[in-house]
Amino acid sequence: MSETSPDPDGAPEPHPRVTIVLPCYNEQDHVIKEVERICAAMDASGYGYELLAVDDASTDDTLLRLREAEPLFPRLRVLAFPHNGGAGTVRRIGTQQARGEFVVWTDADMTYPNEQIPELVAMLDQDPGSAQIVGARTQEAGTHKFLRVPAKWLIRKLAERLTNTRIPDLNSGLRVFRREVALPYLRLLPPGFSCVTTITLAFLSNQHPVRYVPIDYAKRAGSSKFHFVRDAYRYILQVLRMVMYFNPIKVLMPLALWLIGIGAAKFVFDMVRQPLYVPNNTIMLLMTGLIIASMALLADLIVRSRNGA
Repeated sequence: MSETSPDPDGAPEPHPRVTIVLPCYNEQDHVIKEVERICAAMDASGYGYELLAVDDASTDDTLLRLREAEPLFPRLRVLAFPHNGGAGTVRRIGTQQARGEFVVWTDADMTYPNEQIPELVAMLDQDPGSAQIVGARTQEAGTHKFLRVPAKWLIRKLAERLTNTRIPDLNSGLRVFRREVALPYLRLLPPGFSCVTTITLAFLSNQHPVRYVPIDYAKRAGSSKFHFVRDAYRYILQVLRMVMYFNPIKVLMPLALWLIGIGAAKFVFDMVRQPLYVPNNTIMLLMTGLIIASMALLADLIVRSRNGA
C-alpha cells in the first residue's frame, strides 16, 4: 500500500494508488457528507488516494459546496463541466484523468456503502487474477420499484445468456477496476447510466475476470435522475450493442439458425403436400436465414481482425 499522509505543504500525493470518481449533479444537500464518508474511510485504509469529484453542470449549489470543501480535504480534486454530459461522460473523463492504479466508480446520492470502498480495493489489490470488483446490491431501493425489478431482471438474464456468465448485478454503480485494463474500453462508454453496464460487458466479453461482492443499498437522498422507459430502453440497446461489438455471432447466429431450421422444415412440408412447388414464403425464410448467417460470420471476422479492443 502507498503512504496515506500528504506532503508537508498539504498537496496530494503525486501518484496515488486509488482514484475515486464521484459524479455530482444537483447533490447540494448531501455531497459533502459523501465526501467526508469516503475520505474518512480511505484515510484509515492505508491506501494513497485521490477523490475526483466532478460537477456535471449542476443547477443548484453543488459546485459551490465542493469548492468550499476542497481546501479542507487535501485528497479532493474538483472538476466542473460547463455543460451536462451525463454520468457516463463524467466517469469516462474521470477515469482518463485518474492517476491511480485502481479506479473506483460510485455515486454521491448516499445509496452505496462508500465506507466499504477500501475493502473492495483491497480485494482487487490482493487478487491479481481479477480485473474488476463489483458491489452487487442485495435489494432494489430505487424509484418505480415495481417496474424496475422485473425489467432489470429481464435485461440481466439477457446479458447472462449472451455472455455465458452469471451476473448478480449488471448495473451497480459501485465498483473498482484496474485502470490499465479499462482504458481501451472507455471510448465505448455511452453518456448515460448504462455506462456501468457497458464496462461490465466489456470486461466479461474480453475474458477479464469480474468478481461480485454483496453490498447493501440505501434509499436515495434527493431526487432520482433515472427515467424508467427511456433508460430501460437504452439498457437493452446497450447490452445488445456491446455483445454485437465483441461477439456478434452470439446475437445473430441463433436467429439465423432458427430461420433456416423453420425454412427447412417448411420446405419438407411443402414437398410432401405439393411436390416440385416451393412457395415464396419458404424461400424468404431460407434466404433471410442464410443472409443473417453470412452477416454473423462477416461481423465475427471483423471483430477477430480488429486491432485493439
